[in-house]
Amino acid sequence: MKIIQVDEERVKLQIWDTAWQSRFKTINQTYYKGTMGIILCYAINNRESFEKIEYWMKEVREDANEDVCIILVGTKSDLSDERVVSTDEGRQLAESYGIKFLENSAKSYLNIDEVFLLLTRDIIKVFGDKKDASEKLQMRKTNPKGKNEGSKCF
Repeated sequence: MKIIQVDEERVKLQIWDTAWQSRFKTINQTYYKGTMGIILCYAINNRESFEKIEYWMKEVREDANEDVCIILVGTKSDLSDERVVSTDEGRQLAESYGIKFLENSAKSYLNIDEVFLLLTRDIIKVFGDKKDASEKLQMRKTNPKGKNEGSKCF
């Protein structure tokens, strides 16, 4: 749980980190159903993690709610000497999916709060207050519109 201040409102976030490991695939599908926001991460010094974003994005598009807000984050931006994925590559990938993009660093605390603020503002914009969000999610469960084609959070 993380509580953050967004403008005039305190928002409680429930955060699950599965590290996107394949062994959590069935668990991930369950979490997707009620999820309003997803942070997809790759390490800027790990090409394989960047290349796996396509796979995870496909999973999200197939299993998550249509209006889920998604942000792509390139982590470990403090390791510029070890960078193998350029900022432009990350930005272009995010643009191709119609989602937002940031790079951050837990070590130097660069853009850590910004990731959560950006995603939470988008969630509030798309889903509104808790009651409104709950009603929207329930409507989608009983009357699905099909696969998620793009993000309304951009």
